[in-house]
Parts: sequence; structure tokens; C-alpha cells
Amino acid sequence: MKIFKLAAAAATGLALLAGTAMADDKPKVGLIMKSLANEFFQNMMAGAEAHQEKRGDYELLAVGMQNETDFESQINAVENFITQGVDAIVVAPADSRAMVRPLKKAMEAGIVVVNFDVALDEDAKKQQGIELAFVGPDNRGGAKLAGDALGKKLGEGGKVVIIEGNPGADNANQRRMGFEDSVAEYKLDLLDSRTAHWETEEANTVFSNMLTAHPDIQGVMAANDSMAIGVVKALESAGRTDIMVVGFDNIPAVSPMIEDGRMLATVDQFGTDMAANAINLALEVVGGGDELKGWVKTPIELVAAQ
Repeated sequence: MKIFKLAAAAATGLALLAGTAMADDKPKVGLIMKSLANEFFQNMMAGAEAHQEKRGDYELLAVGMQNETDFESQINAVENFITQGVDAIVVAPADSRAMVRPLKKAMEAGIVVVNFDVALDEDAKKQQGIELAFVGPDNRGGAKLAGDALGKKLGEGGKVVIIEGNPGADNANQRRMGFEDSVAEYKLDLLDSRTAHWETEEANTVFSNMLTAHPDIQGVMAANDSMAIGVVKALESAGRTDIMVVGFDNIPAVSPMIEDGRMLATVDQFGTDMAANAINLALEVVGGGDELKGWVKTPIELVAAQ
């Protein structure tokens, strides 16, 4: 199947990819991801495209944000998909509260909605009077796997910092709490915890400032690998090889860093398969299956040097 790129809409800065026109009887699935500048979501897109080509029984309309804080583009994408009359929307929300209202509108329009990767806020869902299952990993448990790996290496009193994701995203909060669980269990000394909004360059700057303020840092817990890479770059610039770094996502770029010791560990949440699996679930519901309920857990695994 031929895949082609459409120009991004100027008003929204959307990155939009779609398949060629397909038969009208094939269901249309709108996939809304986060930043396509992030390798994790690039891999997710590739997995979704491969999945659509393999199944061949639905039309894929996929949208990604311009950057990690381009929240408005996701809201606009929902509106566009409602207008296009898609059968399902599969969404990894950048903001767990802001996306609830537009997704409620989609549900009221008869569209099947599947929330994956980042959970929508429970209180916001209650306020809007909707129930919506979450398909995704245990972000808190996954972060604790990485944090525990660092805690075991450093031991009691080890001095650490946390680089957080977007404060409005549930997975960012869950990962921060998972790291904090490790801090408590291994009696680490948490010197600082700040957001870098999932971005590599921002993490580089944020951590550089942390290192200046706390030159005795021994370990860094980064809430995703993009930020972990920013930390590694800052360490290289500072000529520091004595500080251990853990991340989350297991994007290909960190594999050599784990192998050569620049990173201690990361957590694989199998992002290439994540959107594809959520699309499968959405199509089952579109085809007359039962609505999803509760938390449909997806796998996680610690990745460290052998």
C-alpha cells in the first residue's frame, strides 16, 4: 500500500499521515499520538502503519503533535476526526485533563474511543460523566523498576535527581511517583526534581543547572529516554563519567548508551506495538464487540547491560 504525507495544517502545526483512499465500507481509525519529534512516537507510527498494511481492512488517519507541549493540536485533531466521521479514535493524550471534554464530544457523536499509553484523568472523566478504559503499561511500576536498579547500585544515601515529564500528563506523574517509591525504599537522598517536558534539549539545560547546584549528584532518574539522552549529553559536556542515568521507553538510540555504560538502564514498554494493539481493540468494538472497561495492562520490562 502506498503511504503519502499531507502538508501540516498551518493553524495547528499537525503532522499528518494517511493511507490512500480506501473502500467506503472499511472503518476509519483516527490515531492521535504525541510528538513525532520523539523517537518513541516515530517508532509507534511505523508500527501502526505496518499494522494497517498487514491487516488491510481499515483506513488509518494518524496525527502527531509538533512538539511535546503542542496540546492544542490534539484537541483540533479530535474535532477534525469528528468532522471526517471516523469510526474510532485511538489517542495517547498529551494532557490527561484537557483531552477529556473533546473526547466526550467524539463519544457523543458515536465514535469508539480508546485511550492508550497515557491515562486520562479519573476526576476529569467523572466531571464529564464518562467512563473510558485505559490501555497501557503500569508507568509507576515501570519507573520503580528503573529506580530500583539505580538504588541497588548507589545504596542508602545515594544522591539523586529526577527529570520529570509534562506535569499535566498522567504518565509523567505516575513515573515521578515510581521514582519516589525507589527513593523511599532505598533511602536515597533526593536533591531535586524538575520537569523538562519530555524534551531532550530542555533536559540538557535543566540537568546542567542541577549539576551546577549539586555537583555531588550520583544518579539521575529521567522519565523518558529523550530526556535521558539530554542528561547524557550534559554529562559528556561536563566531563563527568561518575553519574548513573536511568530512563524509560527503550528507544533504539539508548541501546549503545546502555552497552557502553553511559546509561544504567531503561524500561521497555514496547512502543512499536502499542498503537497497533490499541487499534485492534478499537476495531473489535467497532465490529460489535463489548466495550473496553477498566485497565487493560500492557507489558513492561527492565532493560540493562548484561
